[in-house]
Amino acid sequence: MRSSLNSADFRNIFFYISTFYFSFFSIIGVYIIYMPKVLENIGYSSEEIGIIFAMSPMVRFLLPFFFLKHLRLTKNIYISALGLALFAAVLFYFTIHNFYLFLLSNIILGISFALILPYAETFALEHLGKEKYGKSRLFGSVGFIIVALLLAKFMNESINALHFLFVTILFTVIFGYKLSFYEKENTADRNNNKNSFSLLKHWRLWINIFLMQVSFGAFYNFFTIYETAHGVDIETVSYLWTFGVVCEIVMLYYQGPLLKKNLYNIIKWSTFTAIFRWLLLYFFPDSVLIAYISQSLHAITFALYYSAAIAYLFQIYENKKLAQQFFGGISFGLGGFAGSILAGIFYGEYLFLYAAGVAFIAWLILIPITPATSKDHLA
Repeated sequence: MRSSLNSADFRNIFFYISTFYFSFFSIIGVYIIYMPKVLENIGYSSEEIGIIFAMSPMVRFLLPFFFLKHLRLTKNIYISALGLALFAAVLFYFTIHNFYLFLLSNIILGISFALILPYAETFALEHLGKEKYGKSRLFGSVGFIIVALLLAKFMNESINALHFLFVTILFTVIFGYKLSFYEKENTADRNNNKNSFSLLKHWRLWINIFLMQVSFGAFYNFFTIYETAHGVDIETVSYLWTFGVVCEIVMLYYQGPLLKKNLYNIIKWSTFTAIFRWLLLYFFPDSVLIAYISQSLHAITFALYYSAAIAYLFQIYENKKLAQQFFGGISFGLGGFAGSILAGIFYGEYLFLYAAGVAFIAWLILIPITPATSKDHLA
């Protein structure tokens, strides 16, 4: 339920959370699209690059467990995490030529991200409500696209990637800090750490969240390689990536009415759509038209699924920030880590058949739960 705000405060919060999302996911664009190439250019081996980029997912997975008993994600910890992100951005300049020091810098950045995003997601749901959330979150996708298209023009100098990374982190810190002005921790929030938090109580949902991200490992890590191996030129592949994010943006803008419905069913049928999406790529690997149809389903399998999942967790758990921490840790953390490794093992003709099989298990695990027992009627 959205907190009580006057119209001026609501407009300010919408602006700050939208600019935060824009800046934060611009960081992600720089980090995952360009930083691996920068490291390769300065002499890092593929094994070293793999280790460095495995650190952030593992940190996201492990960190929430420290908050189960004695810690909680307070405003002060959130502000400290913002400062930690800026510190890591500065460290990148001085450590990038040393593997071990740069690994440490990435761990520090991973810790900060594992705290910042769950806090911001909870803040957005509390103050904007699930119906307005998507219209704010879509600015993150816009930021990602702009970075993907813009930074390529400046990559003749590797240092430019570090400059972009620093600037995007700086703006994330500025707008993220602005959000803290509107956060008031009440008694109920302070007592959240005393409430039991159980992953086992909703174990089917958590397994689904994990497996969905595992299935996406094939897409995130090998879609470009898979399509070009089947005769699709790299320029067309770049258009396919952009088209998928555009579809994501459209869904985020218009998804509000859908999120008023049964969230559990949305999660279930978004998962089922992922099965269909991966099977399209398996059966028609050399069809550009089918690839575009598959990419259009990113609106459902990522945007709608993501929004429904975090809104449902916000609804069923009293400790809402910890629920968002575990969502990031189990999905993009452990799921992203396992998905990358398994996609590498299964890469080949049957890659997306394997991905469809994982999504099928993720869908099947939800079937025994009925809408009547999902607590979604409490929304």
